[in-house]
Amino acid sequence: MTSPPTLTRYRTLIIEGHEGPGRTQLVAELAQLGFEVRHMPTSLHHLDPALPYRELLAGPGRLAVDGNLIAELVHGPLCRGRSRVTWMQVLDLADAVAERDGAMLHLTTSEATEAATAYARVFRTLAQHVPVVTLDVGESGGPIRAPASRSSQLWRNARQLTIG
Repeated sequence: MTSPPTLTRYRTLIIEGHEGPGRTQLVAELAQLGFEVRHMPTSLHHLDPALPYRELLAGPGRLAVDGNLIAELVHGPLCRGRSRVTWMQVLDLADAVAERDGAMLHLTTSEATEAATAYARVFRTLAQHVPVVTLDVGESGGPIRAPASRSSQLWRNARQLTIG
């Protein structure tokens, strides 16, 4: 499987979205491309969920972070009725990633679920702050596919900051 060449132009990648073999394979490929891969702990920091991200982003070199901050923003309301992460924390992370010549990787599948819809809404909002690269990783053993390119990844008319 070959990662889309667009990923090599970034110094920082935050990986969020679909969990599964395609994600695991993408992370392994990023390591082969020279990214230092870091996996975030499954439990969030109790006072500041974005703190571990800020600490990683302060370091040097090419970095790929297999994250869970946006997953909490999406799944928290779906599972518990609320998120332990705020929009401000996620938008601050997006700005920090952009300042570090980075992008957010939105991993998708063809599966239409409530979570997939919520992820799409979150990434539309984040695209106003940081480049967002959407990759379909749904087929195990198949290639990772970037969607057909759009004229712009920035959604200038997105005004809503809710995912529900």
